[in-house]
Amino acid sequence: MPRPTKCRMVCRFPQTLEFIPAKGGEEKEPVILTVDEYETIHLIDREGLSQEQCSQRMQVARTTAQKIYDSARRKLADVLVDGRPLKIEGGEYRLCPGGNPFCGRADCYRQESQQLFQKPKGAYIMRIAVTYENGQIYQHFGHTEQFKVYDVEGGKVVSSQVVGTNGQGHGALAAVLSALQADILICGGIGGGAQVALASAGIQLYGGVTGDADAAVESLLAGTLAYVPDVQCSHHEGAHCGGHHHGEDHECRHGRCND
Repeated sequence: MPRPTKCRMVCRFPQTLEFIPAKGGEEKEPVILTVDEYETIHLIDREGLSQEQCSQRMQVARTTAQKIYDSARRKLADVLVDGRPLKIEGGEYRLCPGGNPFCGRADCYRQESQQLFQKPKGAYIMRIAVTYENGQIYQHFGHTEQFKVYDVEGGKVVSSQVVGTNGQGHGALAAVLSALQADILICGGIGGGAQVALASAGIQLYGGVTGDADAAVESLLAGTLAYVPDVQCSHHEGAHCGGHHHGEDHECRHGRCND
């Protein structure tokens, strides 16, 4: 029986998921670049890391990182030479919650958040995050500047606080929520890319919700929250904003992580 593929650690979910040639090419079959392949391009070609450093960041063997990178480069060559559309989706990966010892980023907001928002040991705490602005549920997930975070124990809210996103946006917000150890997100509009990122991080989504943030959390706990299972962002940048998804902690986009 073959050994399960080990999940590849990805710093953040891509913000742009589709590229189409300016003149023609829409009718051609798109090239599918997986999220872990995208990450090798990001780390090696954009950040200038070696393949060894890339493998450490992604927490895989160097030979594995090399194979992923070689596959990504071949796909990008097909896009450029043949003028084919490019889509980024799928792969065996998990979003970094901020505790990667090989990250090397002194400004990693997720690592700081992970340390600040550890859940108490020995108690079951469900953590609900809400896109937040002036007491209301902010309606454009990808542009939210604050989350209100509620800790729930025994079906009741035991504490809450407002947390800034530190300038993070779009796909990166899923990693911020993961670092905050959020189990559930309540929001207004949210695009498809962010929905995929949330599902990959194991965060359950209740989208299309409006009104008072505190009241929405109470309604959720009472089982009466009105939400839209197939919500999409109505903002003009909906493709970047990110139905109802339910994931599981440390789960790959395809299959369980081999942690």
